[in-house]
Amino acid sequence: MELYNDVYRGKTVLVTGHTGFKGSWLSIWLREMGATVIGYALDPYTDRDNFVLSHLDEKIIDIRGDIRDGEKLASVFKKYKPEIVFHLAAQPIVRLSYEIPVETYEVNVMGTIKLLECIRNTDETKVGVMITTDKCYENKEQIWGYRESDSFGGYDPYSSSKGACEIAINSWRRSFFNPCDYKNHGKAISSVRAGNVIGGGDWTKDRIIPDCIKAIENNQAIEIRNPKSIRPWEHVLEPLSGYLLLGQKMWENPTAYSEGWNFGPDPDSIVDVMNVAEKLIKIYGKGSIEDVSAENDLHEAKLLLLDITKARLRLGWSPTLDFYESLEMTVEWYRNYQNENIYSLCVKQIETFITKGRLK
Repeated sequence: MELYNDVYRGKTVLVTGHTGFKGSWLSIWLREMGATVIGYALDPYTDRDNFVLSHLDEKIIDIRGDIRDGEKLASVFKKYKPEIVFHLAAQPIVRLSYEIPVETYEVNVMGTIKLLECIRNTDETKVGVMITTDKCYENKEQIWGYRESDSFGGYDPYSSSKGACEIAINSWRRSFFNPCDYKNHGKAISSVRAGNVIGGGDWTKDRIIPDCIKAIENNQAIEIRNPKSIRPWEHVLEPLSGYLLLGQKMWENPTAYSEGWNFGPDPDSIVDVMNVAEKLIKIYGKGSIEDVSAENDLHEAKLLLLDITKARLRLGWSPTLDFYESLEMTVEWYRNYQNENIYSLCVKQIETFITKGRLK
């Protein structure tokens, strides 16, 4: 795949969290573009994850380690000298963060800081793209999207940890990687935020798509906790295309793009959770729904939208798939994961996405 000015071909690229949902898809895409991919992460969540079924451990350099282990992380940088870093390793679940709030902060905040320090101390590393979340913003349940200039915050431990993470990234960028002082440090650092990402190979607990698929496979009703919660749904390849485009721009013009960026869907992909479940059942061809919402359940945001004007105007990035196409592509993976070559299926979906979006 000759994309993004072929910037990634021949480059050594470190992906933290490569065993996870988004990390595995990103690693496949990078590999197909000719990058040498170094993965650093904990073990995959299940034996049905995209990472496992695509046999990525045989196709990239697969290193298992905790992002909080600064000494081991530093040894990876010393040995492989990555030129570009995509940081996805995180504790990503809102509901789990209520159970392990301290660990959530340790992983998301201190893990990111230790990675930033490794970037700072490795001359060969030139570009760092730090993946956070749309939940990093102080959510006021407003009907318009959050812009990159809006304040960070967060109600629950997960969201607030990502808000704190953004503050740390911005501090390191200004203190050690300031674009105005680029000639002395030679590094470009950005942070990126995406909406609710869907796609094949995600089995994480308390996420709507995995919950739907598991219920259907077990001939059970899909239990919906927050039927009216509105989210910006997007296929995993949408934000990844933005991250890769941003990484290219940062490599080519490092002082112009070292800042925060939103990568969200068009307005027609902003729908409530009940709508997602109903459409998935229609595409899959079977399933039923049970509303199990409770008034005193754990707090989760009801309305959270992103403004992507900046990415459109300054990067030339825009979403490729509408909501229904994203859901169709997602269901295709889950309908075929037990029978098809998953790596080939992922590559096929990436190629379909590229063709639809006419990426260059």
